[in-house]
Amino acid sequence: MTDTRTPYRPAAKALPTGAGAVRVVPRPGSIAAQAREGAVGAPRPGRADRATSRFPNIDAVLDARAIFPVFQPLVRADDRALVGYEALSRGPAGTPWESPSALFEAATEVGRLAELDWACRARIGRAAIAAGLDRSTALFVNAEPPAAATPCPDDLLPAIREAERRLHLVVEMTERSIAADPAGLLTAASTLRAAGCGIALDDVGAIPASLALMPLLDPDVIKLDMHLLRHPNDLATARVVNSVIAQAERSGAVILAEGVETAQHLATARTMGASIVQGWLTGRPAPLPTERAASLPPERLYRRAVEEPTGTPFEILAACRPARRGTKESLLTISRYLETKGLDSEEPPVVLGCFQHDRYLTPATRRRFAQLAASAGLVAALGEGVASEPAPGVRGAGLAANDPLRDEWNVVVVGPHFAGALVARDLGDTGPEGERRFDYVLTYERSLVLKAARALLRWVAPVASDPYR
Repeated sequence: MTDTRTPYRPAAKALPTGAGAVRVVPRPGSIAAQAREGAVGAPRPGRADRATSRFPNIDAVLDARAIFPVFQPLVRADDRALVGYEALSRGPAGTPWESPSALFEAATEVGRLAELDWACRARIGRAAIAAGLDRSTALFVNAEPPAAATPCPDDLLPAIREAERRLHLVVEMTERSIAADPAGLLTAASTLRAAGCGIALDDVGAIPASLALMPLLDPDVIKLDMHLLRHPNDLATARVVNSVIAQAERSGAVILAEGVETAQHLATARTMGASIVQGWLTGRPAPLPTERAASLPPERLYRRAVEEPTGTPFEILAACRPARRGTKESLLTISRYLETKGLDSEEPPVVLGCFQHDRYLTPATRRRFAQLAASAGLVAALGEGVASEPAPGVRGAGLAANDPLRDEWNVVVVGPHFAGALVARDLGDTGPEGERRFDYVLTYERSLVLKAARALLRWVAPVASDPYR
């Protein structure tokens, strides 16, 4: 959620430990917004002094594991029946670290962010279990791009493991985080699904250019950014909603609308296809009730594991479609046509290219890819000797000389509605450049194009991302 009126983000939850575990970090809102939410306000006389005396710095907060979760209800749009909660975290009341922004920024400054994250997971897990939550109630938690694996502190490990066993989790990922580390997020999503978690894509519509990344994650739940409810008649909103509905129809994903504060917002959310809503109208963040309300079984939030592709794009597609043979000159027109589809500024796609070697990234090709990067959700170029940014805005990935992808020429384009892929394998000819022969597959079958795209994304390295941006 990006609107500051719902500031508390799920830091936490029980996620798989060990290799492949996801690091979960809340994305906070402003202190002023928290005051409006009712979670942060002027403490009673003397309260702030006592709290600050007990927690004089962020190290004291972390040493005491002084993290306090709240939970916002998620309800069915048609009858407001409870479906689950989103877990959110804050620091000790009356201290400078009460707000999530101050809490997480301070932990970052002292190099204890991962430890804070584990503490949030443990506290949320304990609170949920103590209130009687189990696998019949969905518990949404937020995830940022996975960082280097950090062992769980010994004192928190029992709570983490118990939560993993007893809670049914839906892990939220943002469009921004997918763009920052697509390979890491796809791997994390696969790990989480294997552990029984659902996957939600958060803030959809906040970054329109990233809509094309939505089918690559293939989320179980698509969360509409609250900005859409406040501007329902904008053309940009219509584009986002149409893309979301198309994805939901193809995949069976559930649509959830955030920031529902009025009856009109609720009506608008339903017209946008939302079957689940959250916001002030249906409940503000608070401790879990002592007597747990009956909730609906969340089976629809846990659909199925997405098949992870193995092999190169050519290997994957050639196993599904017969390969043809052509010269480089004959395939250039197809390649450039696919690249032009990336120039759709209204529905910007993901464009992925593999060029074997940096020498095939000609000045003209670099200019085309830089133009694509100005509007597309993600543009990447791979090849031996390719720099980390071979053209302005283009993500580069160098390949080893013995990398199997080194022998392939691939152009893959995935948009909210368009999908196309040319995948070709070099036959090793040594004649004139234009007469070099390739075995190739050309397809516009969306499911196959997505497999090729996911395979290529495994080679795209993450970029630095500021969790508070």
